[in-house]
Amino acid sequence: MAIVRFLLFATLCFEVFLAGYCRNNSSRPAVVNIGAIFSLESTIGRVAKIAIEEAVKDVNSNSSILSGTELSITTQNSNCSGFMGMVEALQFMETDIVAIIGPQSSVVAHIITHVANELQVPLLSFAATDPALSSLEFPYFIRTTLSDLYQMNAVADIVNYYGWKEVTAIYIDDDYGRNGIAALNDKLAERRSRISYKAGIPPESIKKGTIMDILVKVALMEARVIVLHANPDSGLIVFSVAEYLGMMGNGYVWIATEWLASLLDSATSLPYETTDSLQGALMLRQHTPDSDQKRAFISRWDKLTGGSLGLNAYGLYAYDSVWLVAHALDAFFNHGGTISFSNDSMINSDGNLHLEEMSIFDDGPLLLKTILRTNFTGLTGLVEFDSGRSLSQPSYDVINVVGTGSRRIGFWSSFSGLSTYPPETLLKAPNRSSTHQKLYPVIWPGETLTTPRGWVFSNNGKQLRIGVPVRVSFREFVSRERGTDNAFKGFCIDVFTAAIELLPYAVPYQFIPFGDGHQNPSYTELVNLITTGFFDAAVGDIAIVTNRTRIVDFTQPYAASGLVVVAPFKKLNTGAWAFLQPFSLQMWAVTAAFFIIIGMVVWILEHRINDEFRGPPKQQVTTILWFSFSTMFFAHRENTVSTLGRAVLIIWLFVVLIVNSSYTASLTSILTVQQLSSSVKGVDSLRMTSDPIGYQVGSFAEHYLIEELGISKSRLVALGSPEAYAEALRKGPGKEGGVAAIVDELSYVELFLSSQCTFRIVGQEFTKSGWGFAFPRDSPLAVDLSTAILTLSENGDLQRIHDKWLKQSACSLDDSEIDSDRLHLKSFWGLFVICGLACLVALFIHLVQILRQLHYTNANPNPNPNPDETSSSTEARGSRMGHFHRILSLMDEKHEPSKKSKRRKVELVLDSGKDMVTRTQIATQ
Repeated sequence: MAIVRFLLFATLCFEVFLAGYCRNNSSRPAVVNIGAIFSLESTIGRVAKIAIEEAVKDVNSNSSILSGTELSITTQNSNCSGFMGMVEALQFMETDIVAIIGPQSSVVAHIITHVANELQVPLLSFAATDPALSSLEFPYFIRTTLSDLYQMNAVADIVNYYGWKEVTAIYIDDDYGRNGIAALNDKLAERRSRISYKAGIPPESIKKGTIMDILVKVALMEARVIVLHANPDSGLIVFSVAEYLGMMGNGYVWIATEWLASLLDSATSLPYETTDSLQGALMLRQHTPDSDQKRAFISRWDKLTGGSLGLNAYGLYAYDSVWLVAHALDAFFNHGGTISFSNDSMINSDGNLHLEEMSIFDDGPLLLKTILRTNFTGLTGLVEFDSGRSLSQPSYDVINVVGTGSRRIGFWSSFSGLSTYPPETLLKAPNRSSTHQKLYPVIWPGETLTTPRGWVFSNNGKQLRIGVPVRVSFREFVSRERGTDNAFKGFCIDVFTAAIELLPYAVPYQFIPFGDGHQNPSYTELVNLITTGFFDAAVGDIAIVTNRTRIVDFTQPYAASGLVVVAPFKKLNTGAWAFLQPFSLQMWAVTAAFFIIIGMVVWILEHRINDEFRGPPKQQVTTILWFSFSTMFFAHRENTVSTLGRAVLIIWLFVVLIVNSSYTASLTSILTVQQLSSSVKGVDSLRMTSDPIGYQVGSFAEHYLIEELGISKSRLVALGSPEAYAEALRKGPGKEGGVAAIVDELSYVELFLSSQCTFRIVGQEFTKSGWGFAFPRDSPLAVDLSTAILTLSENGDLQRIHDKWLKQSACSLDDSEIDSDRLHLKSFWGLFVICGLACLVALFIHLVQILRQLHYTNANPNPNPNPDETSSSTEARGSRMGHFHRILSLMDEKHEPSKKSKRRKVELVLDSGKDMVTRTQIATQ
């Protein structure tokens, strides 16, 4: 029975397996139909047709893929027409097509993707590069080539690599051209560059006359970097007309997108006139890694075409697109996918269009997912899609057209940027830092190796409109010449004209006055007019401040000018009490206190062992005071015996030496140098008061005082001239309507003080800024003028212009300082702290010594005590007050020195006695 059961079970399993195998075999049809749509008459279409047909042959001859299922392809010609493309796509839907390869045109792709979405048929385009064909809007659109988003990123990196800031874009005015240029504009903006002019070519009428009109306008623009994003037909006409107009010579830069590379790779030979018009141009080509498989196919291609048609990158992508479908179908069938179609309930079959013939691919979503998960190595390298449904590792060759051929000057990839090494070699160590960006030298239009500047002034007669403030005060900086409207002079004007003369090109400009001539204009409004385009630049004494740098670009500062405070001053007379001025009141108090403290500390340390510090209380107080204050002159006559006393005295004498020296130096300065005083000490003292503050009309000082320092606007008084400055300062902050001080830029203040000797700058310069010339954002002229200003500074011309217009102060008190600082306690507190610590340490050691003696006395009492003394001492030792009295008595009692000390004292007495006898004998004789 067990054997029978086993046989039945084995038979059942075999039948199940056989049924599953047969069902799997039956799910693979003998033929799978795919379609292809492209323009057979175009360069890309001719190459793609051959590549697709060869790919189908290779797939069908390869037994390792599709397992006996044959791939059949039907080709339709779209003629680059959106309508024809839609018609051909609809015809595909009547023949059970499971995938469509193509179209090559982005315009056609925009139309037929709607059909693919509705009928769930994947659309694999090997040449539609429009970045607007996104997977969100067109889920069944699969791009098997590189998106223009990457190509425009590469163009932007090239522009940034050479330091260009503005480009002109010429493009075919359709979905492909417009969306590509929009992507370029976004990528340039990320690098602080921009498209300054866009010129669209009508796709319907590509004629030389139309293109010539476009290029004439382009030639009048300032930007000389031209990006050409077109198709082969219109692109060649653009280059031909550009050569005719002289736009392929020195100073121009032409960057063509991948259309030019596909044309040159496909054409075995071009007319001399065509290649001559391309000289010096840069172009991009999709990078495909070198491999044995690619080289073998190129050799095979030459045999197929007989050398009459070259192989471009689009042909390689078309070939790989067929293999992508084959690999995906193989995996599709392995996962149980079937080829079945059903009617679309949304299609109305009424009428003569026979729309009911179209049907939905039931397993289209599964095939779509399978395609996106497929990866293999083809002629173009690794074919794999990232999370954004784009080919991974996008890269381009950067090519320079030279002579009758082209020369590769480098590569671009999304992970390493510009490099002279193939991208596949940099995958393990990608680096996009600016120091690693590199290209080989380029032969530019005009056969020059010098990198073009990328812009020139337009030759259409337009001059730069430069706004100049019409000042009514401090006219030495900038002023309108009498009897003229647009002629100006002054320090700022001379600096600007001198810098312009250093530029290697001519700059046509005209000065436009800004202001009513009655009061100084607002410089913030002047700068704002640059952003609106009313002015092309602004020249004058314009301060470079934060809120202005956010909207315009400034040149290198040509004059330093931060904010300072100007206030009236008075002379300080020395008088009878001048000797008290060197020290502040706090310094005097602390110094006097330390004299007394040191005297008391030394007395405590010397009282027990030094007879000079003993005696009646009145005498001891006199000794303390005399000793402490006599150390000021190092004239103390009392000798110190204890080690602690000597240590404290040495430190104190060092402090006294420093204090005496500082006092002497400060008093000498007070008595010999004229001192100035002002009630205003600087901007901080102004903020603490409520006094009115003056500022110059039109200056940024008003905004700074209100917004940055928080000073009320009601305290600010607008003043329009140096005379108004002087009058307001003389009146003062009282009822006469004056001001306590004026806040203005250093350059104005220096000019004001050159003729006003009763006012001075108080405090420090509290902002650091300068004057510069203002230009629109990313203006190349601002960069060139900055270089010219630096040259003026280095060769001394800037200083000579300054000396010409700005006179030096004629006041005799230029070197005087306002309110010379006294010596404060903060300058000496370290010395006093050291001295105080020495006193505390010495007193602590002295107290420890006394306590040890007290302990020794208590432990060893007198062997023959007096009964009364014994009882009283016992009572004293038994109370806290007794202990305190005992300590005081020990501190006051005489401590006998050691025998060695006595012997030395006797010797000193004898020596002094001998000396006295000798002097007595001399006096007697």
